[in-house]
Amino acid sequence: MLKRISTYLFCCAYLLSGCQTTGGPGSLNTESIIGPQLSSIFDPKRAAHIDPEKPKLDVIVPVFDPGLSKEAKEYKEEGVWPELRRAEANRFAYKLKQAMDETGAFGAVRVTPDATATGDLYVIGKIDESNGEDVEFTIDVVDISGKHWFTRSFDHEVDVGFHKSVRNEGKDPYDPVFEKAANRVAIELEDYKEAQLNDIKRVTDLRFGAHLSEEAFSDYMSIDGGKVHLAAYPSDDDPMLRRTQAIRVRDQLFVDSLQEQYQGFSEKMDTSYLIWQEQSLLEIEAEREANQKAAAQAVGGIALIALGVLAAAAGARSNNYNKGTLGVTAGTVAAVGGGMLIGKSFETSEESKVHRDALNELGESIDVDLGPRVVSFEERTVELTGDAKEQFQQWREFLKKIYAQERTPEKQL
Repeated sequence: MLKRISTYLFCCAYLLSGCQTTGGPGSLNTESIIGPQLSSIFDPKRAAHIDPEKPKLDVIVPVFDPGLSKEAKEYKEEGVWPELRRAEANRFAYKLKQAMDETGAFGAVRVTPDATATGDLYVIGKIDESNGEDVEFTIDVVDISGKHWFTRSFDHEVDVGFHKSVRNEGKDPYDPVFEKAANRVAIELEDYKEAQLNDIKRVTDLRFGAHLSEEAFSDYMSIDGGKVHLAAYPSDDDPMLRRTQAIRVRDQLFVDSLQEQYQGFSEKMDTSYLIWQEQSLLEIEAEREANQKAAAQAVGGIALIALGVLAAAAGARSNNYNKGTLGVTAGTVAAVGGGMLIGKSFETSEESKVHRDALNELGESIDVDLGPRVVSFEERTVELTGDAKEQFQQWREFLKKIYAQERTPEKQL
């Protein structure tokens, strides 16, 4: 018992000794001017400079990876709620699209079920954390040629007073993190010259054409190490190119119509999600306070027990009967009082568990499925069923049939 108490007291003393001002000789300075620097210092904090004369790239933002572990049993351990995360995967992609639109640096920014859609630039995201207080996601930015632009993580901590301000009513507290990510992609565009951006757009045309007819467009491209290089480009009046460009317009119209569904989904969950963010932040604050209270009670209890044992030991060694009795009695009272405080700390920790469990119930009923739809272009109609990804695959097959029929119009498919 004495050994255990001594250990507790040593730990307390160690923690207290650590509470001192840093910055003296020998202290660790994370802003050192020597050696490798933190990656964050290489990211400019300024707003992107938008050149209106440059060609604007069309951007594809696939639905985010929700960041769920493979083993369902790990969800609770990681503090992740699958239903909510899957909903957030759709919402985050749409929020990033909105933020990128706001920069004015890009052409059409479209959310898609996956990265197989056609665009000039792809911003592929994965959710790392989202709990109402802290949000973090990672994006990979790659252009259609396969060139990797960058990988960055973006995070934001919601201020505890955010929801108390009337000016923030109806606002998403996560908005700043999407604005930071969109601005960072826009900054990257500054390094690209007009000719480079035009080449990217040409590769986009050729890759879409090769999707419909590989033999007609493969000679215009060379592939090396997974990257597509522009070998040549057909003339603007090339019939094969013009045919694929016309079909691509239809493809863009279809993906544009998908934006209405992603927007509707985000708006449908808007009210519930904003309430979840606010309640989650309150729960986290309450849990933090409860844990701090529990820790304070536990430390106080340990200290009282330690003092009690020391007083009892001193009393037992005393030759004075009265002093000895008083010491033992004081030690017993102190030990009992300390034990009561430790018991209280466990009770408070149980209250903290209730707070954690409450978070688990907030996002269970959010549905992320997209309903079936019928799409018509000119005199052709196709019925698409399944989720968004399945519908998009069916749509692509439909486009191939259109291309084949236009290529051989006398043959009915």
